[in-house]
Amino acid sequence: MRTRPQLRDVTKRLGQATVGALTIGILRTTRYFDPTKTANLFARITRSIGPMMREQKIGRANLTAAFPEKSPAEIETILAGVWDNLGRVGAEFAHLDHIWNYDPARPEDNRIEIDKRSYDLFTQLRLDGKPALIFASHLANWELPALAAVAHGLDTAILYRRPNIASADRIIQDLRAVKMGTLIPAGRSAPLRLAEALKSGQHVGMLVDQYLTNGVEVTFFGRKTRANPMLARLVRQIECPIHGVRIIRLPGHRFRGELSEEVKPVRDASGQIDIQGTMQAVTSVIEGWIREYPDQWLWLHRRWR
Repeated sequence: MRTRPQLRDVTKRLGQATVGALTIGILRTTRYFDPTKTANLFARITRSIGPMMREQKIGRANLTAAFPEKSPAEIETILAGVWDNLGRVGAEFAHLDHIWNYDPARPEDNRIEIDKRSYDLFTQLRLDGKPALIFASHLANWELPALAAVAHGLDTAILYRRPNIASADRIIQDLRAVKMGTLIPAGRSAPLRLAEALKSGQHVGMLVDQYLTNGVEVTFFGRKTRANPMLARLVRQIECPIHGVRIIRLPGHRFRGELSEEVKPVRDASGQIDIQGTMQAVTSVIEGWIREYPDQWLWLHRRWR
C-alpha cells in the first residue's frame, strides 16, 4: 500500500506528463494554422480566462504598487493587455522558426521595424570583433531578440530557463534551437559556460527582470527587490560592452526592435565593477521601458517579495 507522499509523487508525475503532452500537442497543432489568426484566438482566450486565475491578483497588486497614480479602471485595462500579450506570445512561439522578418532594403514589407540608430549599433556589435553582454526583459515577445541576433549574423549564446516538465522542455528546445544560436540552460554550470562564450568572442544574451532570492538588492518602481547579479559578475570577469534590447508590439501584428546605447557599468572607488550598482543601472533601463508600454510586460509573477 502506498503512503500519502508516494501518492502525491505519483499524482505529480502524472500531472506533469499530462501537461507535457498537452503542451506538445498544442505547439505542434498550432504550427498548422495561420499565425496571425491563431495569435488573435489565443489572445481572446487568455483575456477571457486570465482574470479567473490567481495571477490576476498578483498582477493587480504589482501594478497598483508600481503606478499608485493610476485609477482602478486604468489598472484593469493594463492587465487585460498583459493577458492579451501573453496569449499572442504563446501562439507565436509555435512559429519561432519563421516569425522574424526584417529586410533593411524593403522596410515597408517587413513585419519587424528597426530604427536607424539601433541598426547602426547592432552593426557595430557584429563587426567590432569584441564580445558583448546583451540584456532583455519580458516585454512583448521576449523570444524575438535571440532570433534577431542569429538572423543578422551575430554570434550569440543565450541563457534560458528550462521548463520543469522534461517532455515540454524537449519540444521547446527544438523550436528555440532552430534559429537561436548557442542555448545555455540556467544552472550551476551556466556562469562558467557564459564566461567561456565571452572569452571566445561570442555575445551573451539573457533576461534579467525576474526576482532572485539570493540576488543583489535593487530598486524597481520605487520598491526594493532582488536581481540576478550574473550579468554584472560576468562583466567584472570579462570587461565588455553592455547593451539592452527590447521588442515592442505594434498594431497590425508587427514589432519594433530597439537596441539601447551602451549601459556603462558602475565602478567602486578602486575602479572595480560594482555588482549592485551595475545591476541597478540595468534595472533602471528596464523600468523605463516598462513605463512606456506597461501592458506589454509580464506583471503576473512576484517581482517584489
